[in-house]
Amino acid sequence: MEGDHLRTPLVMAALSTLLMLAACNRKEAKVTPPATAPPPAPTATLAASPDSIQRGQSTDLTWRTQSATDITIAGLGTVPASGSRMVSPADSTTYLLDAKGPGGSAEASARVTVTAPPAPAVSQMSLDELFTSHVKDVFFDFNKYDIRGDEQTTASSNAQFLLQHPELKVVVGDNRAQTIKAYLVQAGVPADRIRTISYGKEKPFCIENDEQCWQQNRRDHFTRQQ
Repeated sequence: MEGDHLRTPLVMAALSTLLMLAACNRKEAKVTPPATAPPPAPTATLAASPDSIQRGQSTDLTWRTQSATDITIAGLGTVPASGSRMVSPADSTTYLLDAKGPGGSAEASARVTVTAPPAPAVSQMSLDELFTSHVKDVFFDFNKYDIRGDEQTTASSNAQFLLQHPELKVVVGDNRAQTIKAYLVQAGVPADRIRTISYGKEKPFCIENDEQCWQQNRRDHFTRQQ
């Protein structure tokens, strides 16, 4: 009986030692914090409408970005995350957008083609139309063969037109034709480009029977020689 009493404390001590060793060897469970998601990468779009214009016209530049904090467009500077702006480039231009954010950067571009406006339509007049439009009759006083003072401008204008158009030849009618021919030659028009002819009363300018009408018939009439 005495031996049993001695073994009991020893057993208890051994069990206690084992429990302490087990507790020391037990590993504490580690708590892992949840992973943090990376910031999203920025996105960007840029468009011009229309993308082709004539010089002097405007186009609407529109952009949109996401996840960006710093947005710039070359030539326009810093812009908001989304928006639009009217631009009028003088020449063809490629607009570049740069969007930056915590998740990186993104770029976008838009090309605007600028063309020269069409030349204004020019009326193409025939030589006959030019001649009729610029060469006018020269009138004389009754029984006079000198160019009137108020007709000097018309005679000078006729001479200038003929000098500018050397391909034209003229026929000058009426018995005062030699006077106007001499004037044109003195102004520089070659004599071989001028032919005179007398119509007499065949082609009157006015057919009324009064002095004012008769005075209008005293003229040199110019015709283009074909």
